[in-house]
Amino acid sequence: MERETVVREGKAAILFPSANEVFYNPVQEFNRDLTCSVITEFAREQLAQRGIRILIPGEKDRVVVQLSEEKNGKVDQETSEQPENEQQMEEEGDKKEFITASVGERCEQGLRVLEGLAASGLRSVRFALELPGLKSITANDYSAKAAALIARNAQHNNVSHILQASQRDASMVMYEARGRKELYDVIDLDPYGSPSPFLDAAVQAVSEGGLLCITCTDMAVMAGNSGETCYSKYGSVSIKSKYCHEMALRIILHSLDQRAAVYQRYIEPLLSVSVDFYIRVFVRVKTGQVVVKNSASQYWTFNCVLILSFTLFFFPHLVLMTLVLSLYLQLGGPIWAEPIHDITFVQKVLSAISGNPTRFRTSKRIEGVLSMVTEELQDIPLYYVLDHLSSTVHCNTPSMLQFRSALLHAGYRVSLSHACKNAVKTDAPAEVLWNIIRCWEKSNPVKRERLSETSPAHRILSKEPTLQACFEIREDANPQSRKRHLTRFQENPQANWGPKARAKAGGGISSELEDKRKQFQGKRKKPITDSSQLKSFPCKKFRKGTCTYGDKCCYSHEHEQETEEKMD
Repeated sequence: MERETVVREGKAAILFPSANEVFYNPVQEFNRDLTCSVITEFAREQLAQRGIRILIPGEKDRVVVQLSEEKNGKVDQETSEQPENEQQMEEEGDKKEFITASVGERCEQGLRVLEGLAASGLRSVRFALELPGLKSITANDYSAKAAALIARNAQHNNVSHILQASQRDASMVMYEARGRKELYDVIDLDPYGSPSPFLDAAVQAVSEGGLLCITCTDMAVMAGNSGETCYSKYGSVSIKSKYCHEMALRIILHSLDQRAAVYQRYIEPLLSVSVDFYIRVFVRVKTGQVVVKNSASQYWTFNCVLILSFTLFFFPHLVLMTLVLSLYLQLGGPIWAEPIHDITFVQKVLSAISGNPTRFRTSKRIEGVLSMVTEELQDIPLYYVLDHLSSTVHCNTPSMLQFRSALLHAGYRVSLSHACKNAVKTDAPAEVLWNIIRCWEKSNPVKRERLSETSPAHRILSKEPTLQACFEIREDANPQSRKRHLTRFQENPQANWGPKARAKAGGGISSELEDKRKQFQGKRKKPITDSSQLKSFPCKKFRKGTCTYGDKCCYSHEHEQETEEKMD
């Protein structure tokens, strides 16, 4: 009999065959916990309109955590809140009885959920065991082995009355749902790599006001390493820049919005996060011809490589702006330029997590990330990176509190970003930021004689600042999440972490990716001091067939030769 491994996460116990046809990535537990918390609040809102109240184990009175900046010297206090729909239901309790929905129970008027690419079924099993108010869960996978494993795990966890396994193409499952009266209320897509092949079907198969949960792990493409590939998949050109992680979020939102618009639908982002090696967006989909026609989500970004600044332009001005392009400008986009979060909804999720911290193993991290999300400037797309600004002029870096204080003293708004540790999101124009850097350099001077006259540092510092920056630290420069020492950015959770290798059609997982990770893990922290160490790295020129050094090459040709022999 084949040996099995049992993996426990949340309330689920998942069986994995020893052959490991379908992999399990523990780093994605945060993704699954966050998804459960978002769907819980979505279900609370949706079902309250149907006269259904959901019951969460361990949940007490709701408390909304306000983490906005200080106003008039006073910090917003935590205030008790009860969802408006639930409060109305309680007021009418004497007149009309309402239905309660508990976890693990099938709710006939509940939500219909589809996980299009379910693999082992772990996520769907957790939905069945941890989310109340569900009518049905369809856990689909194209692999016959995966579908059989999903069915076994549903039976093993006693959730077969809610969860049904499906072995079909995910797009066809969603396309066939279009003509039915009962569309899916929640569609979760967490593919290996890009979700682009499934987006067209997803925006059609989700119900009116339904929830799409989308993961993208092809961050190399979305973060600017291959702008042409990004355009072919998402209809946007990515830029390799410091703000690439937020731009990736705005690229996928733009792609969803464009595909929904074809069917007179539009999106409302509830929560969009960039964490670890992937991005995750939660959007509500609605129908409305007027909103679609007035959509203003198409913006292009012009990134200046020389001066490290960016500008957003609404697309009608694109033809005009191309006339002033130079060798130092990069054109990227179009991207979603509207807010990427619904702060009211995020605060509801945050309050539920804060009031029930033992519900998820990653609750502390969820609280930290969502707290930063509530502090972000919602009307300001993209951000600068502080140490990148200072390194441009070769001076030491001011503290984040000093730089934020300088912007506040100058009369501008400023916030951090959950997508980057040293991010500066502000409504101040680029010239103001460089004036602050010029003022900082005067008290922390660089050796001007070493700067080339054509260098960006020389051009920036050759101008006198037009404002006198004040670096005296202000109390409101320190965000509440930082004051409370919340877990905002964590270290790599384990060695060789990241997306797992793609499962092979015949079963099993290739070890080639893992071997490559081990080889390159920590290469920036351990600089090469001996040229002989270069032999452990493959020769890129040999791979392209352009290396002329032969055996004298300081890099290795062995790996490529072994690959060629295997192919022969």
